[in-house]
Amino acid sequence: MNKTRLEAFSDGVLAIIITIMVLELKVPHGMDFDSLIPLFPKFLSYVLSFIYIGIYWNNHHHMMHTVKQVTGGILWANLHLLFWLSLVPFVTAWIGENNFAPFPMTMYGVILLMAAIAYFILQYLILKKHGPDSVLSKAIGGDLKGKISPVLYIVGIICANFNPLFAGVMYIAVALIWLIPDKRIENIIDSE
Repeated sequence: MNKTRLEAFSDGVLAIIITIMVLELKVPHGMDFDSLIPLFPKFLSYVLSFIYIGIYWNNHHHMMHTVKQVTGGILWANLHLLFWLSLVPFVTAWIGENNFAPFPMTMYGVILLMAAIAYFILQYLILKKHGPDSVLSKAIGGDLKGKISPVLYIVGIICANFNPLFAGVMYIAVALIWLIPDKRIENIIDSE
C-alpha cells in the first residue's frame, strides 16, 4: 500500500490537535498585564505540548520519508500513535487548569509515555517491513534518545505525586532532547 494517505491523515490529525490545544487558551477578562497572570499555567502547558506535537510531526515526517510501503499493521500502529497524541489536548488543559497539580501531572506523563511507546511500535513495524538494511534501520542505529526518553517519563510519572515541578522538569528534558533536530534520517537519505 502507498504511504500517501497515512501521511495526509496524520498531518491532518496533528493539525487538529494543535488547534484544539490553542482553543483552550481563553481571552482574559481584564485589559492589563495582571489579567494575563492567571493564564500563565495554561500558556506554559500549551507551549510544552505544542513543542511535543511539533516534535512528533517532525519525526513522523522524517520517518515516513524512509517508508516505501505500508502494511495494515503499520496503519494500525499509526492510528495507535495518533490516539495517544489526541489525548494531549485533554491533559494539557488539565495541568494548566489545575496549576500543575500532582495527579494531572502524572497523567500528562502517562500520555507522553504511551505516545512514545506507540511511536516505538510504529517504528518497529516499519523496520520489520523494510528490513535491517533499510534507510530507517541505518538512521536510528542504537537510538539512544529513544531509550532515554521512556526512562525520563517514568521518573517524571513517579515523582509527579510528591514533586510535580520535578516531573515537569523531566518532561521538559525529554522535549529538549528531541527539540534539537535529528539529522540521522536526513544524513542517511542524502548519502544514498
